[in-house]
This record gives sequence, structure tokens and C-alpha cells, in this order.
Amino acid sequence: MASLTEVPNPVTPGAIFKFIPNLIGYGRVITLILSYFTMANHPIITMGFLYSASCLLDAFDGYYARKFNQSTQFGAVLDMVTDRCSTCSLIVFLAVLYPNYFIAWQALISLDLASHYIHMYAQIVSGSTSHKKMREEANWLLKLYYENRVFLFLVCAFNETFYIALYLNYFDFLYIPGTNISLAFWTTIICSPVWFFKQICNVIQMINACQILAELDAKKYNDARKAN
Repeated sequence: MASLTEVPNPVTPGAIFKFIPNLIGYGRVITLILSYFTMANHPIITMGFLYSASCLLDAFDGYYARKFNQSTQFGAVLDMVTDRCSTCSLIVFLAVLYPNYFIAWQALISLDLASHYIHMYAQIVSGSTSHKKMREEANWLLKLYYENRVFLFLVCAFNETFYIALYLNYFDFLYIPGTNISLAFWTTIICSPVWFFKQICNVIQMINACQILAELDAKKYNDARKAN
């Protein structure tokens, strides 16, 4: 019997679904869905086991994809879609907990989805081999964000921790001894600069992707005119 780490020859579509990083991706999806059922009444189970597990597994799929040479377009899309679903689902629940800020939550979800969708689409149609591979003339901040794995991991981790801490703060989670301030509140404060930086990156990412698409459109029209 072939090992899970062995890439079969020939590679079939069914084999792609069984690649180790993709199996990890399925684990992310399952734990995320389970967290939906505990989020309202069981914050410790949600953030201590389920939602946090879905986020932590994100650190391993890419590693194993590189380790076993099992990088796939399906895996990249699965990873991106799961990231967006997890962040947006938590923001949706924050809108329930903090309804006075519903416009902010709507704006954050819209920015997250729009920037990542346009970015991935622009990378695909421009012929890039990965949505994390930036062209030379790309914004330096965007290149730092996507091409430095440690930096990317830390920014994403702080961004998720910001939302998780907001969630836990609603449940008065872990008050600091001798104070009436929760540890979750201070965690939100500490993570907020990196969270804000992530939103800036989302805006830059969207502008950069729009520029790529506009350049491709201009090239198409100019090539058509030359052909005529």
C-alpha cells in the first residue's frame, strides 16, 4: 500500500483530494463547522478547542505541502476559502454580540472578502503560480506580507487573536487579579495595531489586484488593435 507521503504516478484527481495538506484542510473545515454550534454558549470549548484548532492547523498545511511536494491549486484555494470563512463567521457572531457596531462588522467582512477574491483572481489570470508570489513591481509592504512566511504567520495570528479576544471579552473571560479588566480586553488592545495593519494590507492588496486586472485589460485592447 502506498504511503500518504508518496505522490502516485500517474497522479489522478482522486489522489489530489488525499494529499496530506488537503487532509489537514478538511480538518480545518470540520473543526470550524463544529465551532458554529458551540459559539453562542460555550466560549471555552469554542476557542480552547474547535475554532482555535481550525486556525492552528493553518500553520501545518503549507509546511507539509512543501515537505512532501504536495502543493496543489485545490489546496491553495481550500486554504484561502477556509481562512475567509473562519474569519468572516467569527465577525458575523461579533455582530450579534456587539450590534451597535454592525456597520463596522459589515465593512470588515466586505473588505476581507473583496480584497482576497480580487487578489486571487488577478493572480490566476496573470499566470502566477501562487497567490502568495508577488511580481517585482508590487507594493513592498505586500511583498513583505506574502513572501516572508514568519511575518505572514504573525500578522494573521495577531489578526485572528484580536477577533477571538473580542469574542472572549463579551463573556468576561479571565479577569486580571485585583482589577475589573479582563485579560481578553488587554489582548484586544495589544493585538489592535497588528489588526489595523492587516486591514491596511487588505486595502493595498485590493488596489494592487485591480491594477493588475486593468493592465491585463489594457494589453488585451492594445493587442487587438495591433492585430487589426
